[in-house]
Amino acid sequence: MTINLNTVELPNFGMPSAEPSLSQSIYEARIARLRQKMQAEALDFVIVYGDREHNANTTYLCGYDPRFEESLLIIGKRGLPHLLLGNEGWGYAELAPLPVQRVLFQSLSLMGQDRLSGVSLSQALKDAGVDAKSTIGVAGWKYFSAAEFDEPDYCFETPSYLIDTLRKLSGNHRQVRNANALLMNPDDGLRILNEAEQLALFEFAACHTSTGLKNVLFNMQPGMTEMQATTLMQLNGFPLGAHTMLTNGPRAAYGLPSPSMNTLKIGEPFTMAMCLWGGLNARAGWLVHDESELPDGVGDYLQKLAIPYFRAIVKWYEHIGIGVPAGELYDIIHGEIGDPFYGVKLNPGHYIHIDEWVHSPVFKGSELKFKSGMALQVDVIPGTGTAYHTSNIEDGIALADEALRAELAQKFPEMWQRIQARRKFMAEVIGIKLKPEVLPFSNIPAYLPPYMLSPQRVLTVQE
Repeated sequence: MTINLNTVELPNFGMPSAEPSLSQSIYEARIARLRQKMQAEALDFVIVYGDREHNANTTYLCGYDPRFEESLLIIGKRGLPHLLLGNEGWGYAELAPLPVQRVLFQSLSLMGQDRLSGVSLSQALKDAGVDAKSTIGVAGWKYFSAAEFDEPDYCFETPSYLIDTLRKLSGNHRQVRNANALLMNPDDGLRILNEAEQLALFEFAACHTSTGLKNVLFNMQPGMTEMQATTLMQLNGFPLGAHTMLTNGPRAAYGLPSPSMNTLKIGEPFTMAMCLWGGLNARAGWLVHDESELPDGVGDYLQKLAIPYFRAIVKWYEHIGIGVPAGELYDIIHGEIGDPFYGVKLNPGHYIHIDEWVHSPVFKGSELKFKSGMALQVDVIPGTGTAYHTSNIEDGIALADEALRAELAQKFPEMWQRIQARRKFMAEVIGIKLKPEVLPFSNIPAYLPPYMLSPQRVLTVQE
């Protein structure tokens, strides 16, 4: 496989004319599936903790996302879930598409507000049916392994007041278990396998994040501040899934900083990422027009880093598919850029949802197989720690079998047209041949300009 730098015209793949929505029936079906898992795990209740940073499980199950406060969602074997709220979440929760029993538990409210008028946590639990005989699963945003703790099922990342109260109520700490795996395990967690409507929402988000980066690529100029360049992303108020990132210069090596008033300068490293619920895109390289503007010592950036990296990404794209063991992607990436110079340490690919990183099936020796309905990030980041900086081409895809593809085409024809146009562009222009089940969500699909002031010059495959 030969990789060349070629001048390419990036098509306008279009933008959504409407925002997909999730109906009440979808949320009710999610609760029903959770209850099936609860029965299999002999759980009487699952209590889901949520806050502004860790809202994904709560939002997935009932459509309510905590804003200024925390929340607790109590789901039993039957009946309406109980949603415990603070003062400011009380009214906002009326917008939740899933019918719930709202409960004012004011300890969730902010400091200084009235926190004495609602029920106590113990009373709220009792009113929901939780008692000393109940076996309870608690979900927040993370679970643990036996390599980390002796009894990982009984380790929690959620607030101690919740766990302490539940353990006191039961009198047996083994009646209270970490239940995040029901929603987040990398094989069949509820949030790993998505409905057509949820995938359409993710594509909606990805259209905006990828077009935001496209706007920066084609319109940023040296002399702009990082903040001015970031305004080119045209953030529109759709909820962020992660901080917006854009940096030029020494801070770019760290990837994660937010934009500052630092001025964009030719000959410096550059990185940027934009993330909304369900969509993240990132690009990294050098703020130069061509190799002549690269700093001394890294004039071979294209040959030493960018081309080997892109070759690995091409093989990633062409190999992934339904039924493929995820460990094979790990082997592909590390077979191409496993040398310590490249510094690929994080999982080369992961699931995305409302939260930017749900879990990853891609690790050495993984026998987990990809399935229809999964949404994933093509996320491979060389952390060279050298003057060569990095390269990055993170975009989102989904996997869909024939039935799911037909459903998407029927329910979301505009989305389907964009997906087909992206697949054609990747095959005929970039040179990446995707399997039928691989659906690219990005409006800059596999589009990697290593010299970012020449955005039409990108890496392509020459057979």
